[in-house]
Amino acid sequence: MPTLREVKKRIRTVESTKRITKAMEMVAAANLRRAQQRVEQSRPYNRVLEQLLSHLAAASTDEITHPFFEEREIKKKTLVLITSDRGLCGSYNGNAIRRAAQWLRENEEFECELVTIGKKGNDFFKRRKWPVAQFYGDWGGSIDYEKAKEIARFLTWRFIHGETDEISLLYTAFISTVRYRLSIDRYLPVARPEEKEKEVGYNIDYIFEPSAEAIYSSILPNYTTSKLIIALAESFASEHGSRMIAMGNATSNAEEMVDTLTLQYNKARQAQITKELLEVVSGAEALSG
Repeated sequence: MPTLREVKKRIRTVESTKRITKAMEMVAAANLRRAQQRVEQSRPYNRVLEQLLSHLAAASTDEITHPFFEEREIKKKTLVLITSDRGLCGSYNGNAIRRAAQWLRENEEFECELVTIGKKGNDFFKRRKWPVAQFYGDWGGSIDYEKAKEIARFLTWRFIHGETDEISLLYTAFISTVRYRLSIDRYLPVARPEEKEKEVGYNIDYIFEPSAEAIYSSILPNYTTSKLIIALAESFASEHGSRMIAMGNATSNAEEMVDTLTLQYNKARQAQITKELLEVVSGAEALSG
């Protein structure tokens, strides 16, 4: 049975851990609020951009021609995996890594490579058989727009120059503060918008100036960058939400452990006091006898 000093030391240790996890929970909650605002701001822009592409496609009399729309025989696939740089966020990273490994197994008939965003995913896959074409880390849980543009340029360059035939994004979509969903979206080639347009039923007459190709050449780089940025925003919001929940659970567990250890300490202290009283009484009786 542990001594009173050992139990008291454990109580102090757990209380110190509880203060740390509580502080981390509060920091994650503050980061989550900012990240959630970025998600809410990014979604309308991306939605309107998709509608604009659909409207232009419906109004164009010619077939859409742009390298980003090029559908070719798939020989090589690229998976962009978004995880966090830091841990202590529950199953957030583990779920994304397991889903990425499953995707790679499902596509074994193709040559596959990874582009890792976040240290946790990179640390896992750099020791595996699948090659990592590029790694981007040190995000700090927030979007670096210049770095995001650099990633978008890297991915589009590889697709246009035939280094890969299809690029997919694997990220954790943010649904609510306590709900997240793993999502795999095709990044390149871009789905031809005229198919979506037929489903929606738009019929808008446009006059193109200078030309439909020039307008697409201007819009599509922004569209691919926007799609990557919203995936990053969703992932970082999910990361902060997962960390807030994980640290909240850790704080609750620490409180329960402190209560259990305090009860154990009180029982041991009471037993020691009782033992000392019995020794005093026994000694007094021995002297009086």
